Amino acid sequence: MNKCKVGIIGSGNIGTDLMYKLERSDALELTVMIGIDPDSEGLKLAKDRGYQVINNGIDGLLDKMELADIFFDATTAKAHAHHHDILSSYGKKVIDLTPAAIGPFVVPPANLEEHLDATNVNMVTCGGQATIPIVHAINQACPVDYAEIVATVSSKSAGPGTRANIDEFTRTTSRAIEKIGGANKGKAIIILNPAEPPINMRDTIHVLVAEEGKQEEIKASIKRMVKYVQEYVPGYRMSGEPLFDGKQVSVFVEVEGAGDFFPSYSGNLDIMTAAAAKIGNEMAKKGLAVTKN
Repeated sequence: MNKCKVGIIGSGNIGTDLMYKLERSDALELTVMIGIDPDSEGLKLAKDRGYQVINNGIDGLLDKMELADIFFDATTAKAHAHHHDILSSYGKKVIDLTPAAIGPFVVPPANLEEHLDATNVNMVTCGGQATIPIVHAINQACPVDYAEIVATVSSKSAGPGTRANIDEFTRTTSRAIEKIGGANKGKAIIILNPAEPPINMRDTIHVLVAEEGKQEEIKASIKRMVKYVQEYVPGYRMSGEPLFDGKQVSVFVEVEGAGDFFPSYSGNLDIMTAAAAKIGNEMAKKGLAVTKN
């Protein structure tokens, strides 16, 4: 089948890992990686793998916009605002892996279908990508009054951007738990664990539902959701069965990365790039189907 041409803006760790994910896509053809550091490992790897590289940022793309129709932005929130203005003026779609949140939040199992036509979508946070599917699944079986998530990640997989934006992480994730997960009230906490050897990402989801007696429906909904997420994040799994105590439901999730560019313990980063690739893939399939018809 024909593939949709895509580009990556940002040649750091996130952009580089994303490159490997896109290579496995059945609907996306990576054509270009854009960075600002000519000596970055990401640009060197991209060039070695046969992709066109641009090392002076989006300015170097202005006369080469035909290279891609969808761009993944793995830079910073400030830079993304500038990139969005330029790319939208050329009619390009953007999948935003920064905290900019110009476009709607998207978590694939929860609301991907609603935003396949959007020109800009935001990936929320790693904690959001890992836990909101569970909140959403529970809410499908029984209304959720309150949801609290605790995302624990290895300190080695938390870069300077994460460390500088802890407050933004909690606010953004809390808001998305409500907006996408469906909880009336949401709360998010992140913990950086310095354990050696480094641990996989672990997430705890505590939910208060509106009524008791829905255990079987809730368990079935959660298990369906886990299978869905595993389609694009094979290392996503529950640690044991959901626990019930009256109206409280507790779910424990672990995320092991694919080990493409990041170490396998960096499931928090891996789930972001995997989810972004999933969104791009589905956008491309819809666009290609429309073109074909």
